[in-house]
Amino acid sequence: MSTATSAVVVTACEVRHGIGPGFAVAFASDERRVAHMHKITEAHLRLWRVPEPTAENVILAVSELVTNGIQHGHGAMGLNALCRDGVLRFEVTDGNPSPAQLSQADDDDLSGRGLFVVAALARDWGVSDDGYTTWCDFRLSSGRP
Repeated sequence: MSTATSAVVVTACEVRHGIGPGFAVAFASDERRVAHMHKITEAHLRLWRVPEPTAENVILAVSELVTNGIQHGHGAMGLNALCRDGVLRFEVTDGNPSPAQLSQADDDDLSGRGLFVVAALARDWGVSDDGYTTWCDFRLSSGRP
């Protein structure tokens, strides 16, 4: 993969037209991007002063959604985050119209538990009507970052 096609393009915006803090990242579908998205998410959560237990859960859930998108998606991907009314929402768009679904992993399976982890950690999760985006929500105890 060339440098140009594997580059990460970041568009960060701390206030989205008065809606609240957020960021958006477009990136190539590459397993190395999971760590990058982890670091970007972690940095924003620190900036927003999200309590550590919540931040740890968010980072794990985002890593799982990005990994799922890389494994099952097509083409370029996106990670969007927004904090509004005390709720952190993270969305991963992966170019695949087939909606992400919880799967039943056997004890010996090495994968297949990502969305189960997201469902266990997040307040809520789901898939957009068009199937391209999987999202998860986390409630902030203080109501805002």
